[in-house]
Amino acid sequence: MRSGIRITEGVAVIAHDQHRFSSPRHSHREAQLLYAVNGVVSLTTDSGTWVVPPSRAVWLPPNLEHATASHTNVQFRSLLIDTHGIPALPNECMVVEVTPLLRELILRLASLVGMPERREIAEAVVRLLLLELTFLPAQPLNLPLPKHAALAEFCDRIRNDLGSDISIEQAAHELHMSRATFMRLFQRETGLSFGRWRQQARMLRALMLLAEGKTILDVALECGYESPSAFSAMFKRSLGRSPRDYFQPAEPSDTARNASEERGLSLAG
Repeated sequence: MRSGIRITEGVAVIAHDQHRFSSPRHSHREAQLLYAVNGVVSLTTDSGTWVVPPSRAVWLPPNLEHATASHTNVQFRSLLIDTHGIPALPNECMVVEVTPLLRELILRLASLVGMPERREIAEAVVRLLLLELTFLPAQPLNLPLPKHAALAEFCDRIRNDLGSDISIEQAAHELHMSRATFMRLFQRETGLSFGRWRQQARMLRALMLLAEGKTILDVALECGYESPSAFSAMFKRSLGRSPRDYFQPAEPSDTARNASEERGLSLAG
């Protein structure tokens, strides 16, 4: 991944617009906040995969090796943040909600790239951004991956064929285990039951397919659901919104927009 353009002493900005994106495994000395403006970004580490749909962001602590990709055109803004001297920041990867104000601050900071004469404003935006940044996790948008070699290979096969309906008994037989041993191992390695993990894998794949413009019927069938209604019900239970509504942008209210503008004027002045 190309290095960010430093905008203040402690923050650099990476901007990407419209094209598909992929990066080899890499890490940053700084923490990273990656915000999806449009499209869906996936991020994979040794411990799992996180999916970042529009209006969400993923937080990565410093020095965490990861690979980033999108399956369709994507627009994102990424901040590299020097966390030295900033206490109580998470040391694990997580997808977080982006408030309307935080969204505007990220976009404002990106707009100041290449404007050294606006450095004082950029520093004010950074201070407010760090105050507004929340680490309350968003809906569960990650898929933990096992480290057990045989189980990891089995999970890769499941992810590549989410339409299959393999039972726990069949899975245990494939891995030459008893049903009880398989269930205990799967829970210990991923923190989830096999059924819950597969549902999560299907949901994250569905997010990617929906972002590509696939119909709900096609997504439902590819992800192993018997009907669009069954898929839509699962999706809404998991994420709180229907598949049709999920990618609609949440516009900031007039109150939030005015408050942001007033605070920006105050800081700039």
